[in-house]
Amino acid sequence: MHSKVVIIGSGPAAHTAAIYLARAELNPVLYEGFMANGIAAGGQLTTTTDIENFPGFPKGIMGGELMDAMRAQSERFGTKIVTETIAKLDVTSRPFKYETEWSPGEVHTADTVILATGASAKRLGLPGEEEYWQNGISACAVCDGAVPIFRNKPLVVIGGGDSAAEEATFLTKYGSHVTVLVRRDQLRASSIMAQRLLKHPKVTVKFNTRGVEVKGDGKLMTGLVIEDTSSGKRQLLEANGLFYAIGHDPATSLVKEQVDIDSEGYVITKPGTPLTSVEGLFAAGDVQDKRYRQAITSAGTGCMAAMEAEKFLSEQEVDERDGAANGKPE
Repeated sequence: MHSKVVIIGSGPAAHTAAIYLARAELNPVLYEGFMANGIAAGGQLTTTTDIENFPGFPKGIMGGELMDAMRAQSERFGTKIVTETIAKLDVTSRPFKYETEWSPGEVHTADTVILATGASAKRLGLPGEEEYWQNGISACAVCDGAVPIFRNKPLVVIGGGDSAAEEATFLTKYGSHVTVLVRRDQLRASSIMAQRLLKHPKVTVKFNTRGVEVKGDGKLMTGLVIEDTSSGKRQLLEANGLFYAIGHDPATSLVKEQVDIDSEGYVITKPGTPLTSVEGLFAAGDVQDKRYRQAITSAGTGCMAAMEAEKFLSEQEVDERDGAANGKPE
C-alpha cells in the first residue's frame, strides 16, 4: 500500500492532523497501534478521568470520551484508521518504508509521515500504584491538580528537578500543603526554582527520602509510606494525592539513529514548527514537546504538522510536473 501521508499515533496530535489532512482530501492513513508502548489507542488521555482544561467543555469531559470523539471526527472526514502497530520505519530514503507488527516483511510506502507517538510518564511501580492511579496518583499536576479530591488536602510530589519544583508550586494553589520527596541530598532544579520552592510556606522538602507504598481506603489514596534512604526509617505520611515528576519516555524507537534526537530522547524540531531533520517527516505532540505536554498543545502541533505536510506534498507535485515538462522532447 502506498499513501501520500501516514500518521503514527492515536492522541490529540495524531487525530488533529488526520482531521486537517482528510478535509484537504489527502486520504491520510492513521496507525493507532494496538497497545503501542503499553497504552491503549487514544494515548495518555485514556489513562485520565475528568479533563477540565480542554476548551469547549465547560462541564469537563472524560479522557476516553474526548479521544473517542476525536477518532469519530477523523473517520467522518475520511481518515483510514488502522488498529496495528508500526514495527519498522525507514526514513532514510523516499518514499518512506514501513512494516507493521502483524505483517512483518510486508513493506508499505508513504510520501510523508507524521510522527505523533507521544511520551509516557515514568512511574515508580510502588505497591498500591495501580489501584490508586487516577484515584489519588497522577503524573500531571497541571492536568489534575484542580480536581476536587485534591482541594485543601495534603499532597506529595516525587522528583527533584525543575518539573517537580514547578508542579509542587502549582499544587500549592489547591492543596493544603505539598511535600516534595527528593532521593538525593539536594535538588536538581535550577537555583531560582529551588530557592522559590524551599521558601514557599506551603511546601516541605524532604531530602534523602523515597516513596515506598501507597495506602488508601479502597477507593481513594489516603497516605504514602516514606523511607529515609540514609537510616532506613519508615513512616506513614498522610496524603490524598501523589504526583510523579520524574520525567517521561518519548516513543522514538522507530526513528532513533535516523532523525536528530536530543539527550532526553525527544525528536528535535525546528523551533515553532513540526519540521524534523528529515525532509517529509514531521513530529507532533509529546514526542517532541518536553515542556508543555498538554492535550491542547498536542492538538496544535498536530494541526501544524498537517499543514506542513500538505504544503510539502503540494511542492513535490509541482516539482514533479516541472521535471516531467522539462524532460519532454520538443
